[in-house]
Amino acid sequence: MKLNLLSCDAQRPDRRAIANCITEISSDNSSSMANNLTNIFLDGDVVEIEVSDKNSGSAFRA
Repeated sequence: MKLNLLSCDAQRPDRRAIANCITEISSDNSSSMANNLTNIFLDGDVVEIEVSDKNSGSAFRA
């Protein structure tokens, strides 16, 4: 399953929490890749994350 992160309109988003969430739910990302994806996402670009089927419930909750 693929998730698209579209936007974040928080005044001061928590970069570390977003990166940790990406690392937790993603099927093939390391923490450094999650940090890079977080920066891309907060710059306004769409980020696509591959989620394994066993993590899909956790991904929706996160």
